[in-house]
Amino acid sequence: MAKARRVSRQISIGGISIGGRSPIAVQSMTNTDTLDREATLGQVTALAKAGCDVVRLAVPTLEAASTFSYLKEKGVSVPLVADIHFDYRIALAAISAGADKIRINPGNIGSREKITAVVSACRERGIPIRIGVNSGSLEKHILAKYGAPSAEALAESALYHASLLEEMDFYDTVISVKASSVKTMIEANRILAERTDYPLHLGVTEAGGVRAGMIKSAVGIGSLLADGIGDTIRVSLTADPTSEVPAARDILAALGLDATRRMDVISCPTCGRTRIDLIPLLADFEAKIDALGLRRLPLKVAFMGCAVNGPGEAREADVGIAGGDGEALLFRHGEIVAKYPAERIVDVLIDTILALEKEILQ
Repeated sequence: MAKARRVSRQISIGGISIGGRSPIAVQSMTNTDTLDREATLGQVTALAKAGCDVVRLAVPTLEAASTFSYLKEKGVSVPLVADIHFDYRIALAAISAGADKIRINPGNIGSREKITAVVSACRERGIPIRIGVNSGSLEKHILAKYGAPSAEALAESALYHASLLEEMDFYDTVISVKASSVKTMIEANRILAERTDYPLHLGVTEAGGVRAGMIKSAVGIGSLLADGIGDTIRVSLTADPTSEVPAARDILAALGLDATRRMDVISCPTCGRTRIDLIPLLADFEAKIDALGLRRLPLKVAFMGCAVNGPGEAREADVGIAGGDGEALLFRHGEIVAKYPAERIVDVLIDTILALEKEILQ
């Protein structure tokens, strides 16, 4: 189980809160051309449907900033973050167009006057600012001090930028320090957790494809969450953005931190005792629950291969199976319901879950 959560400052983003005792929010980012309004609307809608709490959009031009107005007009309710680099005028345009949060690196926005203009506009609209720092954005004086983009250097850069906003009496700030090195990302966020009470956005940047990215993110994000550090997360994958959301939810669920309580499927790795072809049966089961949208149900489902651990694990589950010699026992709350041929057990288990769905939704 995770340790007691670090209590951070709470801020509001659109209709949700981050930090304090608010649930840990899941974020993702569109990869459409933001100027393509319909494509962007479709992806934002898909992300929200997948369970994304906050969606970030790249805003490279003044023209792209107008997409926020379009999305709001179309009824998008999920909070939207404008990702801004270099040009403070784009940040001002995104704020005017309805962005719920601004992501900037104050160091590349320009002069103090330009930063002040962005901060003033955010304060006037009640919009928070996310400070984003990574190894490629370190200030020359900090890089010279540490000689490399170390964890200490990244943390110092983030705190330096936060101090710039504090000088302008702005405290609705979220800090995000990311690195492609899992160890560096973990260490940098541990430093920040000790030195500031700002909410922390966790993520391993440039983590790779689905397999590598999920492993790196689970280790990096999961390690920090287990220590009570982190208020919002993004699993960055070189893949369809909608695949990032269930990956993030799975990390939260593994630590008992997912407020949505998705289905928890536990299954044994199989061994020489297994007398049922469990691997393809589990694949068939997971494909069917995904197709039917059943992962949203707050159920613990046990998928066990033999009678050694099966009944015990199934006893802790809402429903489950334990394999035998070409057959399987169906359990509910540890009680044997019936025995079925192996080729029927997946469909029987699905029918049982559909019946439980009706009970849950009543």
